[in-house]
Amino acid sequence: MTNRVDFLKEFIDSQAILRGHFILSSGLHSDTYMQCAKVLMDPKRSEKLCNSLAQKLIAKFGENFADIVVSPAMGGVVVGYELARQLGIQAIFCERVNGQFELRRGFEINKNHRVLIVEDVITTGKSSLETVNLVKNYTDNIIAEACLVDRSNDKDLSSKLSIPVVSLIEIAVKTFEPKNIPLELKNIPAIKPGSRFLKS
Repeated sequence: MTNRVDFLKEFIDSQAILRGHFILSSGLHSDTYMQCAKVLMDPKRSEKLCNSLAQKLIAKFGENFADIVVSPAMGGVVVGYELARQLGIQAIFCERVNGQFELRRGFEINKNHRVLIVEDVITTGKSSLETVNLVKNYTDNIIAEACLVDRSNDKDLSSKLSIPVVSLIEIAVKTFEPKNIPLELKNIPAIKPGSRFLKS
């Protein structure tokens, strides 16, 4: 797997590109949702995609460029683990406690750790920034953020996060403020497919 068309086909074949009316975790609305869990549920497909991302990172930063992967739960956990496995390093994740990311389960970040932050999809960059801020409580040595899909449409994302962003593919998907939803989208019932505000 070496090009965008091959990568995109994996998402299409796994029915991970959903069409409809979605309310994103950011509160924005969209007619497209990337459900990476559908891609990652197949271990062989996950291995292929993460291997391609790992090779892209190694080409950019060299061998042994990081010591630990930190991913935001829930979406980043599986891709973070598989990417860490490919790179031969540890993987941990942060979770929301009262709306704020924290390290739990005995997870720790050493001040000397070189950290790679990993997500499945970057949409607005909100959870990415929250993860960066959390990691900075432990170390300033954040090498980069990696993701399978960057759908942020934000050319300044690396500057906003103050770290390089490396994605397997970039997809341009429109998002809309709640007050500016197009009529064709308003006529479709809206659903919230993300996990940020799930309640038991």
